[in-house]
Amino acid sequence: MTQSRLDLFVDRMVSQRACLDHAARVVADLPGPIYELGLGNGRTYHHMCHIMPDRDIYVFERAVASHPDSTPPDDRVLLGDVFDTLPAALARFGPTAALIHADLGGHNAAKNDQFAQDVSPIIAPLLAVGGLMVSSDRMYFDDLVEQPLPDGAVPGRCFIYRRET
Repeated sequence: MTQSRLDLFVDRMVSQRACLDHAARVVADLPGPIYELGLGNGRTYHHMCHIMPDRDIYVFERAVASHPDSTPPDDRVLLGDVFDTLPAALARFGPTAALIHADLGGHNAAKNDQFAQDVSPIIAPLLAVGGLMVSSDRMYFDDLVEQPLPDGAVPGRCFIYRRET
């Protein structure tokens, strides 16, 4: 039997934490905003606030429905479809993001993969040189380099990409 859904969920959560903790250390001296693509109930946003308390963290979400302790201030929320809000962020901030985290997928693997293919070219231009993209789904970047996972991350449950140049 393959893994239970609970085991898959635990692997994803453990991997997200390991990858975000690693990414926060890697980009600690890189200026620029942090982007959280998809707020959900706000667990990863809340974690990023704890591990990067002095960073500007912007959240991209269709509608905020997070736990009150995990809700960003209004001036750090970019509401709408990411196919609209990501290009607007590029126009506003330029290619300056030090870290982008995305956990946008649902329960349909084929649909998640298609979404990753569609959104990857819109995400890549936002990253600064040396910036990292952490994703729960494999992404499709021509100009970002996949990085090894840190200790504690489960292969296939989280991915890290870096802008080299």
